[in-house]
Amino acid sequence: MLAGLLLSIVLGERVPAGSWSVAPLLALTVPVWLALLAALVLYWLLRRRWQAALLPLVALALAWPQVQRGLPLHWLGLKSQLAGSLSSKEDPLAPRAIRLLSANVRIFNVYAHLRKPDPEAPAKFIGWLANSPADVLCIQEFYQEPAGTHSPDGSLFRVADKVGAGSGRQAFVSKSLTNGMGAQFGIAIFSRLPIVGRGEISFGRLSQNHAMWVDVAGPGRGDTVRVFNTHLQSMSLDEGDLVAAGSSRVGLESKGRGLLRRFVRGAAARAWQADTLVAHIRRSPYPVLLAGDLNDLPYSYSYSQLNSELQNAWATVGFGPGNTYHGRLPPLLRIDQQFAGPQWQVLACRIHAEIPYSDHFPVEGLYQLTRGKQQ
Repeated sequence: MLAGLLLSIVLGERVPAGSWSVAPLLALTVPVWLALLAALVLYWLLRRRWQAALLPLVALALAWPQVQRGLPLHWLGLKSQLAGSLSSKEDPLAPRAIRLLSANVRIFNVYAHLRKPDPEAPAKFIGWLANSPADVLCIQEFYQEPAGTHSPDGSLFRVADKVGAGSGRQAFVSKSLTNGMGAQFGIAIFSRLPIVGRGEISFGRLSQNHAMWVDVAGPGRGDTVRVFNTHLQSMSLDEGDLVAAGSSRVGLESKGRGLLRRFVRGAAARAWQADTLVAHIRRSPYPVLLAGDLNDLPYSYSYSQLNSELQNAWATVGFGPGNTYHGRLPPLLRIDQQFAGPQWQVLACRIHAEIPYSDHFPVEGLYQLTRGKQQ
């Protein structure tokens, strides 16, 4: 069991799927091994076989960083969740604190089939983002209709006006597609701190899966911070196919192989995209914050690559699995992340599970800049 855990950690998290297609599948087994170790410890302790419990207990202790990745147990994080807002020991209005909100908005449910459960979802979501106290918003699967476009919804999707200038924020929209009506798709950053630099990172070609960055003046006097927003390759796993594969042997035989191929292809793409992001992070002249939809779990290669350079906000201060996926797939999927460079203290992180307007829950983090760019 211990050998299986170590093999899964080393190969699954350090070997990109493009080099070995089995690697991302091994990474998926890490939480299973950890759960088995914990169950074994509990079993022997209940039977008062202290010596038998020692080996799996030591193994679990050695693997504790892996436990904290997927199931952090920070009591301040629990208090923040129970309070329903971000909380910290320090003043959130301190001169060098910044509040960052990230959300995959699923194109604000612009299509009728997306908003069927709640016809008012687009307006509610846009309004919630506009009223957010966050200094910086990072949005994936962004959609807007600029001035001059014609839509049956009128000005509903004039998002940059409402979330940007209308709420005191500057906007940078990185467009991956503009349709025949002039509506724009892509990712976006909105900031109440002045934007003094900006750029795009295409993963081969500029598609819905790409990254962007802004340099903002702040949070303290003389500070400049680089904020990355990214949307990595989708898992490309249709929920209907997953349900069919898991419900019967026939479904598994008909859907399983195709699901496996798509998963491995997606993992290989995300590995390359994460490596590209890491290269840009290393070249940043300023302290880094990164937010986005990784479409990958905390035991994956892409997460590990980013975590080797940055600290994950939820793993640092959160409590529980922190699932961010709001769909029909199995729960406890934390695929939306926020990371901070070593110059930051993570004060708080919250997942807004009360905001149901997309298939992802928004993530909000509070960060204190403690020192400048390390050389």
